[in-house]
Amino acid sequence: MMTPPRYSIGLLSAGLTLCLAGVALAHDPDEEEVEVPEVSVRAERPVAASSQRFIPDKEIVLQPQGRPAQVLRLIPGFVAIEHSGGGGKADQYFLRGFDADHGTDVAFSLDSMPINLRTHAHGQGYTDLNFIIPETIAGVEANKGAYLPELGDFATAGAVNFKTRDVVKEGMIQGTGGQFETQRYLLMFSPTKDRVRTLIAGEGYYTNGPYLNDNQYHRANFFGKVTTNVTGRDELSLHTTFLQSRWDGSGEIPLRAVSLGSLNRFGSINPTEGGHTLRTTGQLNYHYDTTTGGQFFANAYGQYYRLDLFTNFTFFLNDPVNGDGFAQFDRRVTYGGDIGYKHRADVLGVPIVGTVGFQTRADDIHLRLGTQRARVPTGTTVDSHAVEVSYSPFVKAEVQPLSWMRLVGGLRSEFFTFDVSNRCLACTERPAGRAASSIVLPKLSVILGPWAHTELFLNYGEGFHSNDARSVVARGASPLARGRNYEIGLRSRPWGSDGLELSVTAWRIDLQSELVFVGDDGTTEIRGASRRQGVEVAARGKVWGPLYVNGSFTWTHAEFRNGDAIPLAPEYTAYGAAILQWPEGLTTQLQATYLGVRPLIEDRSVKSPSWLTFDLSERYRIPIALPHGRMEAFLFVQNLFNTEWEQAIFAFESRLRNEAAGVNDIHFVPGNPRTVMGGLAWYF
Repeated sequence: MMTPPRYSIGLLSAGLTLCLAGVALAHDPDEEEVEVPEVSVRAERPVAASSQRFIPDKEIVLQPQGRPAQVLRLIPGFVAIEHSGGGGKADQYFLRGFDADHGTDVAFSLDSMPINLRTHAHGQGYTDLNFIIPETIAGVEANKGAYLPELGDFATAGAVNFKTRDVVKEGMIQGTGGQFETQRYLLMFSPTKDRVRTLIAGEGYYTNGPYLNDNQYHRANFFGKVTTNVTGRDELSLHTTFLQSRWDGSGEIPLRAVSLGSLNRFGSINPTEGGHTLRTTGQLNYHYDTTTGGQFFANAYGQYYRLDLFTNFTFFLNDPVNGDGFAQFDRRVTYGGDIGYKHRADVLGVPIVGTVGFQTRADDIHLRLGTQRARVPTGTTVDSHAVEVSYSPFVKAEVQPLSWMRLVGGLRSEFFTFDVSNRCLACTERPAGRAASSIVLPKLSVILGPWAHTELFLNYGEGFHSNDARSVVARGASPLARGRNYEIGLRSRPWGSDGLELSVTAWRIDLQSELVFVGDDGTTEIRGASRRQGVEVAARGKVWGPLYVNGSFTWTHAEFRNGDAIPLAPEYTAYGAAILQWPEGLTTQLQATYLGVRPLIEDRSVKSPSWLTFDLSERYRIPIALPHGRMEAFLFVQNLFNTEWEQAIFAFESRLRNEAAGVNDIHFVPGNPRTVMGGLAWYF
């Protein structure tokens, strides 16, 4: 059975290939059996915007191991950094002028199952990717803007979907070791590969990091998936994941203490920061292909999640005796799914693909915020139970009225209910109440061409991010913040389909409200309307023979409508990678990541420095004949030139124990020094 691709328009060449293959394999009808060789069909993925990308697994495996979020830098303009001085927390994400914090304005999913967590104890849309084992990923779908009707909450700046493998041709046992007592072990194999296709993977990871206060970060992951065809026209997939981790964090440190020499760059003011988390998921994906060109699809998922997080940003500003340590606790069950029907047809000779679908999601959440000292709770500020439910019907149409024109568009509607109850009558913050809200989001993309291997894209789409349920019921805040996206771009392969792909995109996002709920202190910040606009330039593909390149440069201007700067929004980002496949079985990758200067406060008087780091990756297929399988060696060198750089960086007031009053200062998490990791993999 051949499963119809997700994108249907523009695959006529693939269909012609199959027809020709069928003619070539014609046989005598009197024969009882005929052996049919495997036929490989390759076709370009039709895209709706010049900024849309698919990241293949061959680039993912060359990324340094340890942080799954590192693969995101392969997306033009996307930067992910670790910002707690310890690896177990969600990363901080930057895209299109958004400091998306832990995911507020970027929608993440795994095989279309949402990863962002609504009304989270630490931040709206909190997205921890550490439950993903990178080797299980077949590819990453990246969509900028809000132009696709099937994408909903948090898809303001863009959306990222990790697509997992169904099966691996070779099993793998891998061991990795490196500086700072870093260790990683991986087992991945497919017990069955035919009608029932299975994949099992397990990962163990440990590191102390470069900090004087050892991270003692350990992570255990499991992934299991089974895929089968119940009939000859359908596919059923079930998979599960499990994550358990704990870590000690060094936190953000004040620049003044480092400049005076009283604190080492990799030191800590409060060495008791850190936390532990657990996440387990289950997912079902099903589709049935009708005999008349239709496809019925249904997906369902369930998740259990918990997080205990212990932090202290301001040190002794509010409590000179016990310190300002606070704890955040999140316990939740999330479940939901989608159902729909897609149909392909010709209407008066015009190819049309229509889709109608319905998505729903429910989050049942227990949240608590309070003070702590050395991870011992000393008080409670917020203790809430929240139930947040969304219902999201959508329609989508893909039409090709002319050979040089495609139209993709539709409508999406959202209806949210928020129900928050207070569990602590003595708490200083007691959000409680019920609210409901709805929004309708139009989308349209026009694709013209190709002419001379070049396509022109025109896009408009409205997206949104939901706000924290506590802020919605307590402050009467806008529950759903609308964002209007505009984009125009070109994508070209001037040297043919096998050559370098070039793209340039100009875009703008107008956001109705920057209102966010600050989980760190249980309050709401109303930031007002904003505008972001910029340009992206990217190139990727084979340059010559064994040389493959992937590079991008982005410029962004982000400000509130009153002219104030949006704190932490980078003006420039850049990424470049060169991959060289040597004939002796060696693959080399050299990559560079650049993050430009960012304003840290609205009046632009305080800015962060820019940074540029280089990473080197080597993978070598060892030419040794083994009774079973083969061996591969690999080496990763992060921050190749040992650059001194800052990951997370903020400007706020804090107070050290020996200071009489608070001081406005820059606080930062140092970037890792040169770090070397290497290991062996046995493929069997």
